[in-house]
Amino acid sequence: MSTKYTSYEEIIEKQEELLRNLKAHLSKLQALLSIVKSEACYEDFVYRFYHQSFKVYQLQDLTRQIAENLRSVAPEGTTFCHYFEELLQAGADSVQFEMEHNADWTRHTRPFVEAYFHAQYFLEMAVKYGQSLDQAPEVLPSGWAALLSLYEIR
Repeated sequence: MSTKYTSYEEIIEKQEELLRNLKAHLSKLQALLSIVKSEACYEDFVYRFYHQSFKVYQLQDLTRQIAENLRSVAPEGTTFCHYFEELLQAGADSVQFEMEHNADWTRHTRPFVEAYFHAQYFLEMAVKYGQSLDQAPEVLPSGWAALLSLYEIR
């Protein structure tokens, strides 16, 4: 059981609140996911990393946008888990391109790609389970369990 909540009932209520929030914001989350998975974003930004293009720095903005949307569906009193916050801080912190970064490209830009992939994963899970669940399940599918971990409900 989560140390943040003192009873099983509190945990279930937070799960149900998350599910209600996902359903209430589903169209917005779906629209963002459509953009995130588009050729102009997904394919292009990953390519920019390998092409050593400064345009990969734009991933930070997209990742922040995903994170803001995920925050908007957070159950009251919950926060992102420390691991995800750490990824966001490293990979979505408005780092500006400098020519010197080219000399150590992956050290400077890999955090953008890593944070983006994690944010995209959580957005995908939010949409998937916002669409498919009618109530919080007793047996947790991995993606739903990951969302619960994101919001420190599990």
